[in-house]
Amino acid sequence: MTISTDPDTKRTGTSPAAWGDRLRGFDWRASVVYIGFVLVFLFFAVTQAQYFLTPTNLTNVVIQAAPIAIMAVGAVFVLSTGEIDLSIGSTVALAALGAGLTIQTTGQWWLGAVVGLAVGAAVGAINGLFVTLVRLPSFLVTLAMMGLVTGLARQLTDLQSVPVTDPTFVWLFGGGTLLGIPTIIWWTAVVTALGWHVLRQRRLGAHVLAVGNNTSAARVSGIRVNRVRMWVFIASGVTAAMAALLYTGRLQGARYTLGESDLMSVLAAVIIGGTALAGGKGSIIGALIGSLLMSMINNGLILAGLNVSQQMIVRGIIILVAVSLSLRGKKNS
Repeated sequence: MTISTDPDTKRTGTSPAAWGDRLRGFDWRASVVYIGFVLVFLFFAVTQAQYFLTPTNLTNVVIQAAPIAIMAVGAVFVLSTGEIDLSIGSTVALAALGAGLTIQTTGQWWLGAVVGLAVGAAVGAINGLFVTLVRLPSFLVTLAMMGLVTGLARQLTDLQSVPVTDPTFVWLFGGGTLLGIPTIIWWTAVVTALGWHVLRQRRLGAHVLAVGNNTSAARVSGIRVNRVRMWVFIASGVTAAMAALLYTGRLQGARYTLGESDLMSVLAAVIIGGTALAGGKGSIIGALIGSLLMSMINNGLILAGLNVSQQMIVRGIIILVAVSLSLRGKKNS
């Protein structure tokens, strides 16, 4: 066997040394969500092939991921500034009940949708005000807001569900199809595309990343840091409210338990997707793939016969691993 010493071979990167350099330089941490997605898909495709690979089940995986993916878009912006929002799950319940009660009272589906989104924006604005003006840590502010909003949602209807049967609302926010694709998937695509455009193509997105990377430098460079923080918390509240509308439309009703278990899934999807907890780095597409990954894991575990408690254990392990990778990557950068 002869070993080529042709310099063209080295330039094209086909030599063993070149491949070794490529492997050492490859950012595995940034690609973990895509690698994990492929591996998990193949695992369930082999072990649960009879049920997992059916078109109906795969569509359900995407539909189940839709509200998480939409909330993840808002969470990417918050985490990219170095903040956190723990109130998104409780905001879902309050926004859903606000929309449901409005539709039930007025009979106007569009007014219910507006009220639901306004509730989310209001919760986000309150979070932003306490973080920017009172200067409290976002962890404490949103933790307190989570308890407050949860209590309001329970008190609002005295733990009773609110049926929503308006045909237009149900079709638009979860029960209909457009061009053969469920409307809930269309909403997810629109919100994801808008979030990616703002984060990667607009000045606001650059400011979000700058604030998360170095707040002092961002302030010196003329960025209005408090305005950026206020904006990301409002965006987080609105995306949570959008998820609430999708839950309400798909389930044809609103209840105080909506969104109560979504916080773990959203954070896991965002962190696994490449958004750094310490701020300065965010990925909308990564969060979308992370949401699909979490939905696929839940779906596969259900097909495998695991109960809700066991699913929560698996999600907790995933978050621990993802946080470890995120913090390690930030420390080494």
